Amino acid sequence: MTRRVGVQTEVLLGLVLVMGLATLVLTAVFVAHQEAGLRAILGRSLLAEARSPRTLTDSLFPGTAWWTVASDGRVQPRGPGGGVIDHRTRELAGRALARAEPLLMPGSVWDSIRFAAPLDGSGAVVAGRLPRRTSVRLRAVPLAVVAANVLVFTAFGAYLLRRRIVLPLQRLSAAAQEIAGGALATRVPVEGAREVAEVGRSFNEMTDALEGRTGALEKAVVELRAANRDLGRARAGLDRAERLAAVGRLAAGVAHEVGNPIGAILAFLDLASRDSGISDATRDHLERAGREGGRVRTILRQLLDFSRPPRPTPTSVDLATLAEETIALVSAQRRYEGICFGVHREGAQPPVRADSSAVMQILLNLVLNAAEAVAGAPEPRVMLRVRPAALQIRMGDVAEGALERRTPDGVECVVADNGCGIPEADRERVFDPFFTSKPPGEGTGLGLSNAVRLAEELDGQLELVPPPEGARTALALRLPTAGEWDDP
Repeated sequence: MTRRVGVQTEVLLGLVLVMGLATLVLTAVFVAHQEAGLRAILGRSLLAEARSPRTLTDSLFPGTAWWTVASDGRVQPRGPGGGVIDHRTRELAGRALARAEPLLMPGSVWDSIRFAAPLDGSGAVVAGRLPRRTSVRLRAVPLAVVAANVLVFTAFGAYLLRRRIVLPLQRLSAAAQEIAGGALATRVPVEGAREVAEVGRSFNEMTDALEGRTGALEKAVVELRAANRDLGRARAGLDRAERLAAVGRLAAGVAHEVGNPIGAILAFLDLASRDSGISDATRDHLERAGREGGRVRTILRQLLDFSRPPRPTPTSVDLATLAEETIALVSAQRRYEGICFGVHREGAQPPVRADSSAVMQILLNLVLNAAEAVAGAPEPRVMLRVRPAALQIRMGDVAEGALERRTPDGVECVVADNGCGIPEADRERVFDPFFTSKPPGEGTGLGLSNAVRLAEELDGQLELVPPPEGARTALALRLPTAGEWDDP
């Protein structure tokens, strides 16, 4: 990345360059004017002092050395500070004698000022050399004024430039970096020169537009995710409905083709078992065949119920009461004596409008599955928790948040157990028809699929949920409250 010079440095460099050129021109003009003034004013003063008959002990400029140079080149000091004449003063005296007029040599700032003037009628020349400090004092003041002018002008320009242009631009740059970091609420003050203020105003307007579009984009993303989630659920529902339709057609065909022969076989087995001439072993075999045929008839009846389900007749029922009745039915069986069953009511549950027999069938299926899952657990437990729930959830919302903001529109019964759990690979298939994790001959795989169908017919939901602490599996049955239904 190329490192660029800042606007303040660039403008100040340009300003110093312009000021330097202007100062050089001003200094040249000033020095030329000063030289003319020195020649005019200082020259007259020194000429009057040189032609004075005094011994120059009280010179106008203390420390000035004076000499008298004769026409034959002899030099004689005038006054106590004369000493040996230098060659430049001697040359100036020769030129003054040759031209017969006074001459002044200002020299440089750090050099001495020299003066020579011919004496009237004597053919001699009076030459003088001022001390160097006098030359510095006479010329340093104008140069100091010029330097102070440059310094003051540059400092004021830098202050004005920084306050009116550089600082607003730096704030604008810092705000842009904050916005790049995600702080879209950052704004800059509209200050500085008119052009800089316009840039700040345009920047704030751009940030407002960016914040609005970003908010709209985030909302669109949330809605799109919710729509994709709903689409996935709808697709899963369509797939399940297609599978259920196929199962229904299969069940109808099986019932039609197998039902009558099975009934005839069971009738003949019953007649054969009534024969008093058969042995006990044969009678036992016939009874076993009858029991197996009865199992086949039960499976056929389940298939018929699955393909032609009865229409539920919803009424206002208490879901917690139905849960307690279900637990009472299951816990009374001897095979489930060692299992701890329980029903917990949380909060005030409004009544639900549902078919009590259908709800009992769903809960009974869930509780029986849970009771079989905890077989062999050290402390087998099956717990039912009944509490208010939210069925209708706004897009992008969660059930807990919706339940806190408004009156619950449903009641849920969570059936949890501490059994073997459901493998992750099977969680998407537990509601599929004929899917079962039980050994062959111990289950048909129609229980949960039939329970899901009944829950949907009641405008409810049945789904796997995260198990509570201490449990391995949890399923939740949610049903709408009685106020959410229209009277039939």
